[in-house]
Amino acid sequence: MKTYAYARVSARDQNLDRQIAAFVDFGVDPSRIFSDKKSGKDFERREYKRLVKKLKPGDLLVIKSIDRLGRNYDSIISEWSRITDTLGADILVLDMPLLDTRAKSDTLVGKFLSDVVLQVLSFVAQNERENIKARQAEGIRIAKQKGVKFGRPAKTYSEFFLSVVSDYLNKRVTSREAASKLGVSREDFYYHVNKIKNGRF
Repeated sequence: MKTYAYARVSARDQNLDRQIAAFVDFGVDPSRIFSDKKSGKDFERREYKRLVKKLKPGDLLVIKSIDRLGRNYDSIISEWSRITDTLGADILVLDMPLLDTRAKSDTLVGKFLSDVVLQVLSFVAQNERENIKARQAEGIRIAKQKGVKFGRPAKTYSEFFLSVVSDYLNKRVTSREAASKLGVSREDFYYHVNKIKNGRF
């Protein structure tokens, strides 16, 4: 039996350290801790998928709180069932010790309580996600009313910038060489090339 852990935050500027520290304190080998910086709206997450492929019957998956697993009620319940019933692994939620499927066979009452708590917490996780989206939408609406502009700021291109783009479009330099000359990533370079080609500057 192996013990794995999964950590998640929604944004790239958020920190995973608190969750990872809790897993290490619990005794999880750092090499078996997987993490994503992605929304919990679904389970289309690269590291999470890698983790699930490793789970075998009898293994234990540790998470810090139920909302780190996901924030969609139906998806959480379905994924919980897939891991515990189909894959045969166990799940422990550190912030809610009652959610520990290793104890599921102890008593009928214990299993009932665990199921109820899981459903309540899954509902709370989704409800919080919907509240966050509503607050964001309201904030954006108010900001737009105040004249705040969203999206990338307009850029004025220098003659040198335009000449490098021209060299690239005329196949005198590669995209890598052009990006290097301009001191930007290739992704940003392609963005500006498309913008210039379409006359959006």
